Amino acid sequence: MKFWVVLLLVLARPALAAESELFQTTRDTVSLVSNQDHVAPGGTVTVGLRVRTAPGWNIYWQNPGDAGSAPEVALSLPPGAKAGDILWPTPIRQPEAGLMTYGYQGDVVLPMRLTNGAGDLVLKAHADWLVCNNICVPEQHDFTLIIPQGSTDRSAQAGLIENWLEKLPVASPFAASIAPDGTLLVAGAGLSAATVHDAWFFPNMWGPIDSSAPQQFSVRDGTVTLKLKPGTAFKPAEHLQGVLVLTDPKGDESSLAIDAIPGSASATASWTLILPAFLGGLILNLMPCVFPILAMKAMALARLGGASRAGVRREAGLYTLGVVVSFAALGGLLGLVRSFGGDQGWGFQFQSPVFVALMAALMLAVALNLLGLFEFSARFWMPHQRGATGSFLTGLLAVLLATPCTAPFMAVAVAGALQAPAAVAALIFVALGLGMAAPYALLVLAPGLAVFLPRPGPWMGWLRRGLALPMLAVMVWLVWVESQQVSRVGLWFALVLLVGVALAVLALRRFQNGGKGGELAVNAALALALILASVDQISAHRAGVTADQATSYSATRLAQLRAAGKPVFVDMTAAWCVTCLVNERVALEPASVRQAFAAHGVAYLKGDWTNQDPGITGFLHQYGRDGVPLYVFYPAGNGAPVVLPQILSPGVVIAEVTKRS
Repeated sequence: MKFWVVLLLVLARPALAAESELFQTTRDTVSLVSNQDHVAPGGTVTVGLRVRTAPGWNIYWQNPGDAGSAPEVALSLPPGAKAGDILWPTPIRQPEAGLMTYGYQGDVVLPMRLTNGAGDLVLKAHADWLVCNNICVPEQHDFTLIIPQGSTDRSAQAGLIENWLEKLPVASPFAASIAPDGTLLVAGAGLSAATVHDAWFFPNMWGPIDSSAPQQFSVRDGTVTLKLKPGTAFKPAEHLQGVLVLTDPKGDESSLAIDAIPGSASATASWTLILPAFLGGLILNLMPCVFPILAMKAMALARLGGASRAGVRREAGLYTLGVVVSFAALGGLLGLVRSFGGDQGWGFQFQSPVFVALMAALMLAVALNLLGLFEFSARFWMPHQRGATGSFLTGLLAVLLATPCTAPFMAVAVAGALQAPAAVAALIFVALGLGMAAPYALLVLAPGLAVFLPRPGPWMGWLRRGLALPMLAVMVWLVWVESQQVSRVGLWFALVLLVGVALAVLALRRFQNGGKGGELAVNAALALALILASVDQISAHRAGVTADQATSYSATRLAQLRAAGKPVFVDMTAAWCVTCLVNERVALEPASVRQAFAAHGVAYLKGDWTNQDPGITGFLHQYGRDGVPLYVFYPAGNGAPVVLPQILSPGVVIAEVTKRS
């Protein structure tokens, strides 16, 4: 037996030097190397995958950046031996055709630490790596390295391995935080312009930041600031891990492994969220979510025609104030819930069946009031009434109904506000309110514009009655939302509330008309019964359609499809999100889109956020969102995910699926 062991050691070239056989191409030369020629029983040794790239060629870091693939090494060890993972030295930046990748060039060693068993360390390894220049070539090879048992001694490759071990990042002695807008703050004694000339951050995983975006650097008062651009997988509420490379004025570099905790934006960074917030609120006026409240907006404008400048300023200003106060109150309530450990997102109020039922009842009362079935006295409020209270409360109600969805620019602003300090968050939500109320706020600054509005007259009576129809439509929609949230028993409780409101209104009318109106009450009750019956049928029909068209989202199912290399379209929606429903009908249900999904094998996953769902909330946070809709397409072959616009069209969906599948 000893003879065969000796013969094996003699014939095996790797045993004579601490390097395996070579894998050679015109692109690179690859082998396994060790820092020792012998290893003691139970002793430790450092081995590494050595890659010598030809000029112009490179391999990649653990996070390859915008393209590429990290090397992988699968080890087979003798009994009793143990191995750690690859220890990744700090990479260099490698711009490639407008993209940014991270990797290595030249004579590179990717080290691993091993513990020997009782005898010779016979190391077998299967390695896969990608080597790139103008083209990328995947390569693989099986290596064998035998390190005989004996007294520990340095190998000829020890110096090379030690050079690469020195490039490993060390634990950072400084505190680090990442703001919702992507601002990385690193603070500690010794950080100043005299010690830090430049900085660059490499995230451990792809996606949290845009790798190709510039990283604006500054240092003052013991704090290094890097302005990172959030990527598609940025999670404002989660830690950001990676390597921070600090360069001193002499050009010497220090690599620090940092774990940045979620923090608040700096004062300068916080201001950058104000403009997106204003634009998001302004665009919200054009979103389908706002369509149900057009009646209130139309009446608010109509009653300003012919008013005095002071009256225009007063009513427009109070409407604006109502919008701003409502935004601030919703934001403050959401922030308070989050501070106590809740995980609610924007539009959270619509996830409460009680809130939805109460809003449906209010919409019914508004519609009956617009139809003239009853009148409130001056101390009460309805949207068509003139007066300070009516204008202010119209703004409040407009926001409550208009904000179950998010608009472009608004998503990042809300996400940032929920992570910012209270004062900054308040400014962001005020900016959202000012954006939504901008058309009315303009009348505060220039009340003379009201002369272009039609003057009040008999036509307003017809407008008032006509606008009752959209309010009734809102009521029907809210009852339908209720039907998606509760059981049939819960739905009927909501319907009893509506019937109670209708009867109370009719009783008030009868009182105001001196006892008349009994026949009207019977007709109204019959009409309400027909509406409720139709809502119940719509609810049952939609449940069947959804089951046929999409698979319910789960993180496990998404992971399975991604592992299989399948293209996946994820649709995060809610029954109370009008924009979601419009997109579904216009952009996702057409036959052309379904045919494109089928032709490219796209799996369609739908996440229903009508009720609170921690899994869906976590998915939204993964993409820096706190509300729906959110559409993410995962290309085949584990390609980088793509976030689609919040307003979809069949052409946008088909183009993305065709281009990346």
